[in-house]
Amino acid sequence: MKRTALLASAAVLAMTFAGTAYSETLKIAYIDPLSGSFANVGDQGLKHFVYAADLANADGGIGGMEVEIVPFDNKLNPKESLVQLQKAIDQGIRFITQGNGSSVASALIDAVEKHNRRNPDETVLFLNYAAVDPAFTNDRCSFWHFRFDADADMKMEALTDWLADQEDIKNVYILGQNYSFGKAVAAAAVRMIEEKRPDIEIVGNELHPLAQVKDFSPYVQKIMSADTDAVITGNWGPDMQLLIKAAGDAGQDIPYLTYYGGGLGAVTAMGESAVGRVKQITEFHENMDGGEAHTARMTDFEDEFGGLDYYYHRVFTLMEMLEKAVEEAGSTDPLDVANALSGMEHETVFGTVKMREDNHQLIQPMFVSTLSADVERDVEGTGFGFITDPDGRIEGEQTMTETTCSMRRPS
Repeated sequence: MKRTALLASAAVLAMTFAGTAYSETLKIAYIDPLSGSFANVGDQGLKHFVYAADLANADGGIGGMEVEIVPFDNKLNPKESLVQLQKAIDQGIRFITQGNGSSVASALIDAVEKHNRRNPDETVLFLNYAAVDPAFTNDRCSFWHFRFDADADMKMEALTDWLADQEDIKNVYILGQNYSFGKAVAAAAVRMIEEKRPDIEIVGNELHPLAQVKDFSPYVQKIMSADTDAVITGNWGPDMQLLIKAAGDAGQDIPYLTYYGGGLGAVTAMGESAVGRVKQITEFHENMDGGEAHTARMTDFEDEFGGLDYYYHRVFTLMEMLEKAVEEAGSTDPLDVANALSGMEHETVFGTVKMREDNHQLIQPMFVSTLSADVERDVEGTGFGFITDPDGRIEGEQTMTETTCSMRRPS
């Protein structure tokens, strides 16, 4: 948007908020792990938000206001997350974002709902960029929560569609983290395999403690002992890295169907042994063609942050849609912004996305990709990266699932 138009918008917003708690800075609280075992994942997400804010500020900000990302370390702990949420609210911050850990997101959704009921003049909006428990846009949906990543069921639909066509796969092993997300992944895998390939035998369905396993070789040995044809896992962070490293060290040569095979550190841990056998389902990987401007953005991001890979494309979609909502609403009041976001369509370099009005789940194209050694852009300097499978693009409307959401909207 042109700077002159943004200045006009800023003038409108200044009049709108004269005498309120809002300032000329639009603050977004980033509540994610910045210490502990998953600190590197939290730091990666923070850098994406900071860069997206810098892009917005270089073009006049959002609604004429400078965007500031304010980090809060939740140590991947739901109770600590509530402490950090309250700190953000006490600082006058009315927009929060979080992504690492559905247990954390669950606590935040409840807390934001309670806060907004008690404080209708100081409402808070939760912009979820990565916590994908399907319950959050089904039975536990909230008007004040918007999710910008596909949920676990949507992703499993794509992975099991691929699996259904693999006649040589006769059995699978499901391994995941023992909390709400890991349980949702396992349940979806069982249900969809039974629907699409009832002949496939599930030879293992196991959950392990989140962020506590340091050596996954015993799990890999159980997988190998079961004579497994493929593994399904929703593991992320160090749990993903250590699992795939153990599989590679054991010489295991079977497909791993993942949500986060391209996550931070995973490809480095996997190495050459994972080429051709690790698949992922994502809204983005770096070898997708988004045009010259997008390629330049990825390169600039990586230069800015010492080679850190551009991974969370959805963060930029989130920030662009937030900007659009503020401009359409002529307001940064969370209620007005939420109403503008609900049902919004937005054009990205990879196609049209839409925020469902009925449950606040973003619908966007998804891609099944496989780790390859023949890539233009590799991951973490490994020489390996992801390539979209033939027919691996899944249009947004194909990812939609039925929802049980019965959203209570503010009157």
